[in-house]
Amino acid sequence: MNKTVAVVGASSDRRKFGNKALRAFVAEGYTVYAINPNEEAVEGLQTYSSVLDVPGPIEMATVYVQPDVAESLLPEFEKKQIPEIWINPGAESDSLMAEAKRRKLNLIYACSIVGIGRSPSQF
Repeated sequence: MNKTVAVVGASSDRRKFGNKALRAFVAEGYTVYAINPNEEAVEGLQTYSSVLDVPGPIEMATVYVQPDVAESLLPEFEKKQIPEIWINPGAESDSLMAEAKRRKLNLIYACSIVGIGRSPSQF
């Protein structure tokens, strides 16, 4: 079974990292869930308003939203029991880090595209 990833902040704008990440994970063979409450589909994938709307488990979430939005999503990540949450450059903040630590969530502060062996410039 392919590893499942939720791209939080998936975007139809191909210049945005929320789109580049989605395409990178698809290219690597992941089962990708696009999370964006404001779009119906991104790159041909159905979008979900929340990780809680995704059927079944999610092994990894990669976050491409503003820090305050990311912080507000931590309870959903906790409830969904997502083992790896990648906070990409620009999505981090001190309060987000503190709240994630309080909730004992496994946050990884790095570019998830690079983390899977790709370069954002490829997409």
